Order: sequence, then structure tokens, then C-alpha cells
Amino acid sequence: MKKIMPIYGTRPEAIKMAPIVKALQEAPDFECIVTVTGQHREMLDQVNELFGIVPDHDLNIIQPRQTLNSVMSKIIAGLDSVLEETQPDAIVVQGDTTTSTAGAIAAFNRGIPVVHAEAGLRSFNIHSPFPEEANRKITSQISSLHLAPTSVSKSNLLRETVNEADIYITGNTVIDALLDVVELEVPFSDPRLASLSEGVASGEKLVLITTHRRENQGNAMRGVGRAIARLARMHPDVQFLLPVHKNPVVREAVLPELEGLENILVTEPMPYGEFTHAIHLANVVLTDSGGVQEEAPGLGKPVLVMRENTERPEAVEAGTVRLIGTDEERIVHDVNELLTDQAAYAKMANAVNPYGDGKAGVRTVSAIAELLGVGERLSEFDDGLKRDH
Repeated sequence: MKKIMPIYGTRPEAIKMAPIVKALQEAPDFECIVTVTGQHREMLDQVNELFGIVPDHDLNIIQPRQTLNSVMSKIIAGLDSVLEETQPDAIVVQGDTTTSTAGAIAAFNRGIPVVHAEAGLRSFNIHSPFPEEANRKITSQISSLHLAPTSVSKSNLLRETVNEADIYITGNTVIDALLDVVELEVPFSDPRLASLSEGVASGEKLVLITTHRRENQGNAMRGVGRAIARLARMHPDVQFLLPVHKNPVVREAVLPELEGLENILVTEPMPYGEFTHAIHLANVVLTDSGGVQEEAPGLGKPVLVMRENTERPEAVEAGTVRLIGTDEERIVHDVNELLTDQAAYAKMANAVNPYGDGKAGVRTVSAIAELLGVGERLSEFDDGLKRDH
């Protein structure tokens, strides 16, 4: 029995790890040891509950206003004892968080193979997104198996001289999770959101907004707040929904700009199931998030990304995502265009989602099985596994 340890700590990681955990738990000859760091406490727990995941180990490292170095050091120290106790045959980390890099370092230092899900994304700017771009590059250097979501990601890894035999194109597990959750009956816990849903059903337009990116904090984020307020005044018949991040720096920058505007609904961060349904209701998504760039196109929603670059260029090339930066005038112009120009809206809404077919989780298990030499016994999970697109 091969022991595989998925390690994650934030909500986005939990969402994308859930299909991998499910596939590992269903696979013969694998014992799945779920380990969480608690980097996002409440939001992490919500996702685990939604997908029925009960962690085997919980480091619970979160503290108010802690630094990146503090988070990194606590995770490495906490994982070290867990790795010593459990002796996994491989660990799986996802994406670009401090948890993923710390988990990879802790395992590498103990000679445990590192499997990197969502490998190969690059913005080619070490400071943006920060610290995610550096986290991805560091994790790639010490991974034994690279699970690239697209051929673009694979090409990035090859340019960095990663051995092609160690790269698999799996698709992105966020599509697996999205397709599962969108079929569920998930009521909104906030009664104001239920009213919002009724308004959309009667023909009102909805703009869904998320902002939290570290490099946008400060003046840029205050400009985002001003842009949202201007748009709300320009379009009093349009609803604007902002599930505001719990980071007090984000709240202090954005919320003062939005006071007194009745068509802006500010909520606490939404559980993943509810957030997925909010995307489904929205006409336009305005975000600086990474994962939303993948989720919203999966539901046919135009996405305006408040960043200067992205490590997810596939959807930009497909036309469903547009980079607009954080300039206040540009945000107002581009959101207004999608709200008023039907042709511009249709061009983005009808673009093809490039991120997969919902089978990335089982492809991940097949790749891990091959890494550990149990590929033949898990051939039934080798559904579409491919080294090239």
C-alpha cells in the first residue's frame, strides 16, 4: 500500500485538491493521508466540509497579521514531525501558495518525492503575482512529478529544462470541482444574496468582484474601490457583489470607497459552493484572483483581471479573459463596455474554456501511480492521461 499525502492550506488549494483526494481515496493500493496547514482557516474548513474531506493532520498555523516568513517557518516545522511519523511515499502540493512551497521543501529535505499539481504556470515577473510566481518556480526545482494543466504550462517547464518524462498534461482540477459543485443545490446563507438571486432571475445584471492580491494593496486597491463606486453610480439598475477578503488591509483600502451605495452588496467571503453559484448568476466578473480566471470561463462568464500580467495566458488567448490592470479609468471603461455593448459581451462570453474536461483528478492518480511503479494495477484510472496535448 503506497501512502500519498496531499498537503494544502488555502481555500483555492482545497478546491483544486478535492478531486485529487477523491481519486486517491477511490484508487486501489493507495492510502490517502490528507494534511492541512490552516493557512486559510475558516474558508479552508468550508471547502473540506463541502467535499466531505476530513483531514488526518491539521497544523492550524494561522495567526493574525503574520508575515510570509512566519507562515513558511511554521509550516516546515509542523510538517517535519508529521512526515517523520507517517513516512509517506510521496506528497502532493498544489499551485503557488506558501503552503505548497513549504510542503515541497519539507518533503524534499526528507527525501520524499514531491508531486506538483498545477505546475508550470508563469507570469515571467518574479514580483507579480507576489509571492506566487517565486513559489511556483521554487517548487518546480524540487518536484519529481510535474502535473501541467495545459500545453502552455508544459512548454514553460521544458524551457526551464525540466525532464519531459517527468511532465504530464492533466487539465486543471478546478474544472472537476466546478462541474461537481454547480450541480448541487447550495442555498445562499445570507438572505440578501437570495434577494439578489431573485433580481437576476427577473432580468437584473450582476457584476461579481473579488480583490485581494498582495501587490495591489494600498493605492491601487483604493483605486479599485473608487472604480466600483463610479460604476455603481453609472448603473443604478445593476447589482454589484463584493465578497470582501478577510485581510484587514484589503478591507481598509476598499470599503470606505463604497459607503452609501445601495446597489453594492458587500458580504463576508462566501463558501465555495455559494461562490460558484454567484459566478453562475453574474454577467461580468471583475477580479485579481488566479483561480477565478479558470472558474468563470468554465461557466461562460467574461472575466476582467485587475493585474498587469497573468500566469494563466490560455484564457486571455481564447478571449474569455482580459487583462486590464488596476487603473481606475480602465476598470470603469471595460466594465461599462461589457454592461452596454452586447457584441463585446458576446465575444467574451462565447469563448472556449481551455482548462480541461473534468477528468484531471483521475489523470493525476495515474501519473502518481506511474511515478511509484504501480501504473499497471491502476490502469483503470488512466482515463485520458497524456504527456502531450
